[in-house]
Order: sequence, then C-alpha cells, then structure tokens
Amino acid sequence: MDLSGTEVIINLVGGVALLLWGVRMVRTGITRAFGAWLRRMVAAGTSSRLRAFFFGILVTGLLQSSTATALVVAGFASRAMMTTAAALAIMLGADVGSTLVAQVFSFDLKSLSPLLIVAGVTAFLSSERALIRQLGRAGVGLGLMLLSLKLIVGSSAALRGSEILPLLMERLGDEPLIAFLVAAVLTWLAHSSLAMVLLFMSLATAGIIEPLLGLALVLGANVGGAIAPVAMTAGSGALARRPPVGNLMMRFAGAALLLGFLPECLALLERLEGDSPRLIVNAHTGFNLAVALVFLPLTGVVAKLLERLLPDVEQEEDDSRPRYLDPDAVDTPSVALASAARETLRLGDMVEQMLRQSMEVFCKDDQKLLREISTRDDDVDKLYEAIKIYLTRLSREEMDREESQRHTAILTFTTNLEHIGDIIDKNLMELAAKKIKNRLLFSSSGLKEIEKLHAVVMDNLGLALNVFVSEDAGLARQLLDQKVTIRALEQKLAELHFERVSAGRQESIETSALHLDVIRDLKRINGHLTSVAYPILESRGELAQSRLRKRDAASGSDKPAKKRQKLPEEASDLEASGNCRPAKT
Repeated sequence: MDLSGTEVIINLVGGVALLLWGVRMVRTGITRAFGAWLRRMVAAGTSSRLRAFFFGILVTGLLQSSTATALVVAGFASRAMMTTAAALAIMLGADVGSTLVAQVFSFDLKSLSPLLIVAGVTAFLSSERALIRQLGRAGVGLGLMLLSLKLIVGSSAALRGSEILPLLMERLGDEPLIAFLVAAVLTWLAHSSLAMVLLFMSLATAGIIEPLLGLALVLGANVGGAIAPVAMTAGSGALARRPPVGNLMMRFAGAALLLGFLPECLALLERLEGDSPRLIVNAHTGFNLAVALVFLPLTGVVAKLLERLLPDVEQEEDDSRPRYLDPDAVDTPSVALASAARETLRLGDMVEQMLRQSMEVFCKDDQKLLREISTRDDDVDKLYEAIKIYLTRLSREEMDREESQRHTAILTFTTNLEHIGDIIDKNLMELAAKKIKNRLLFSSSGLKEIEKLHAVVMDNLGLALNVFVSEDAGLARQLLDQKVTIRALEQKLAELHFERVSAGRQESIETSALHLDVIRDLKRINGHLTSVAYPILESRGELAQSRLRKRDAASGSDKPAKKRQKLPEEASDLEASGNCRPAKT
C-alpha cells in the first residue's frame, strides 16, 4: 500500500525518534548495571596514553555514547583525579569506541529486533535483581534501535520517487561545507553521533544520499558529537572544560583537513569496500582512527595548549557551591546517592560549625561572629537547595527498594540540617543580638548550665552524622536514648534556673526569658538530629507504633498497654513555641 507524503515523513521522524530513544535505553541500562565499575575503569586507565586510549574504547563501546564518557572524564578531571593529557587519550579512545557499535549495526541484523525486545522485556519484568533488569532494559534498547533502522530505511525508500528530495540532496552534495554544518548542528541537537551516523547509513541504503555527500555528513556528525559535552560543561571550571574542548579541537582539525580531500577519501574507501551503507560506517571509523593516530602522541602538546587557552583561575572558595554532586552520575543511582551523602556530610560540617560558634557569641558577645553565622546560614540554605534539586532529579530514575529508602533518608536528614541552621540563625542569634543590645549577662551558674546542654547537643550532632553514614542500628538507639537524656536535662536546668529566680538573683531575673528560650532551642535542635535514627530503626522493626496507653472503652479509664518497646516522643519536641519563628520548609 502506497503511503502519502505526510505518512512517510511521520514514519521517518518517528523512526529517528525511536532510534534516539533506543540509544538512550541502552546507555541507561548499561550505566545502571555497570556504572560504578565503568567509572573505576575510567579512573584506572590513566597510567599511560595507550592504556587510557584502550580504556576509552572499552567504556564507550559498552555505553554507546562518547558524550557520556566525555562527561565522566570531565568530572574526574575537574577533581584533579587525572591529567588533561590522560583525559584526552581517553577521549580519543571514546571516539573510536563509539564507531564499533555503528560497525555492528551496519550488518543486516534487523531480524534480531523482535528477539531482543522479547528477551529484554522478559528479563526486566520477571526478575527482581537490578542487574538482570538493567540488562533487560539494554536488550530492549538494542531491539528498538534495530527496529528503528528498519522503519527509517522503509520510509526513506518511499521518498526516492519524490521530485524535490533528490534535487535537494543533489544541491547539498554540491556544497559539502553546508552539508558538514547541517550534520554538525543536527548531531549537537540529538546529542548522539552514533544515532546520526546510523541515520545517514539508512538514508544511503535507501539511495537517498550519495557517497560523497555521506562523507561530508559523517565529518559533520563527528564534530557535532564533540560539541555536546563542550556545551554541557560550559559552566564548569577550567579543569573540567579542557578534555571536551580538546576533543572538539582535534576532531575539528581532522574534519577541516579532510573536507578538502573528499573525492580522494571516497576513492580510498571504495577500494576497501564499495557498498554504500558500509562506506558510511567505514568513513566514520576511519576518521576517528586517523585522528587518534595523529593526536595520541601529541596529547601532551594539546594539553599544554589547553592550559594556555583555559588557565586555572584562582577563585575564593564558595562553601555554598556543591563539590561532590556529580550530575553525570544520576543515571547510576548507587553512585549518585553516594555523592549526595558525601555532600550532606559537608552540609553537616557547616551546621556543626554554626552551632559551635553560636556558644561563643553568647559567651563573648561577639557581633562580628554573629554576622558570620548569619552569612553561613545563607550558604547552608543554598547548599541544601542544590542537594534537594539533585535528589529530585535522581527520584525520576528507577531505584530499587534500598536505594529508594536511602534517597528518602538523605533528603530527610538534609532537610533537618537546614532546619537546624534556621534555628541557629533565626532564633539563637536573635536571642544573642537581644542580649548584646540590652547588655544582659547570664549568671555564672546559668551560663555553665547552657554550656553543658550545648556540649551534649554538639556531641549528639557528631553522633547523628555517624548514624547517617553508617546506618548502624546500635548507634541509632544510642542517639534516641540521648533524646530522653536531653529532655530530662532540660527539665533539670529549668528547675535550677527558677530556683535562682526565686532566690532573687538579679542576672537570672533579667535574662530569664533568654535563658529558657536558649535551652528550648537547643532541645529543638536535638529533636531534629535524632530524626535520622527513626528510618534506620523502623526498617529493622525496632520501633513501636505508639506510646499512648490503651483506653478501656467501657470505663473510660486508662490502662497500661501490653509491654512493648518504648518510643521517645517525636512531635512535641519539634513544635515551636509561640515566639519562635517556624523553620522553613
């Protein structure tokens, strides 16, 4: 049945979209299955240029995306975990590795598409193991790629009878530079040189494009594929930008040189294999091999050039900017969660410093330190926002049960740390400012009692960070026990304070409201800290559901419930009293 022009265009565009989606599914499946191992491979392959080159081929051959490898390399380079020269060698290998998949797909494997899709769906739906599920995802992606190529070739074949398209392709073939630029822009937008080369191969199979035009399009696809990582790392530091920029420079230099010798290149390729579809793929592989052979010995020279073009700029360290949130690790939840946990610990260190310095403000009436604490709270808020956005992005990815629980635990703990920062800034520091402004002094006994409570809360903050990292149930129980200790200590300190007030101690009378508010806010801080223990103990079935006594329906009297594990109070400790500004949400 003949298709209308509109149907042909829809099928062609749909085939291209399906091809891009299949490439993404394969990359996502492999990344989630072997992401951590692949990252270790990239980090390990820096001892020599040749070793780095072959590691780049291996990693990209599995990921099917030189862009993904480029972003991983940029992340390592930004943390000075590899030199620019080693990163460039890996990138040259990654460019060659991306051509291997194209070589495989250049053979007639379309009959495997249904088998791969069935096997992939079966593995994904029938297994609970993350590795099997992700390999199933990759299998579905491979099947969709083969199916999309079949759809593209079929749709393209129907276009051969068009009067306009052959004329357009002929004009484009007469302007190789324009064809080169068009292919570069399309590949940049698609973020996949593999997908575009396979598309050009399919169009050549259908007789839509001539071999000479195909060579210009392949050169443009290679340059366009190198533009994407440059654009994605544009906001990063010089160390992170150097490998993608260097890769773009090397690819562009090779493409610019070969553009002037397209007929000679075509003659050489036709001697090797005259088949038009295979010629496109061979040109893709040959170009990247040629660039690697020329520039692999020159990676040191290119690295020095990049150091001049992109010099290190010494900037004041900004604590509010995340250091460990790797945006390229989102496809690998286990790695991304580790990055988020590491950043959360840094957030905890910032809050710990605020809490420690808050006591100095009360003891020394230090207004300068008070302003520094307020500024640091702004940094805490910004870093918390970055972690929250990162975890929100991660929540869109598929995670297993343990990863989902860890995701929730990290988000909850960061939220509580941000609340603590607000209590210190908006409550404790406001109380300190009032004390300084009115020239008030705590009694010596009262100040020692506040310092004692503060010291216990400081210890609990360190314990909470340890619980967060280790997820140890014993430490979690110890932290909850401290909640009971803090409550008892608060009551005792309040009683001692009222005794001094009753005895007529002038300092205690003047600072009574301040004294009690400081104690209450320290207790609130401790309540936020202990929240990290609940999900750990709950997951192990070590928490009771309620501390309420069972009520006798007939008599209305309260009777003791059956003996069960005691749960320290939660909600009452976190409530703000009347004159407290509620923590931000």
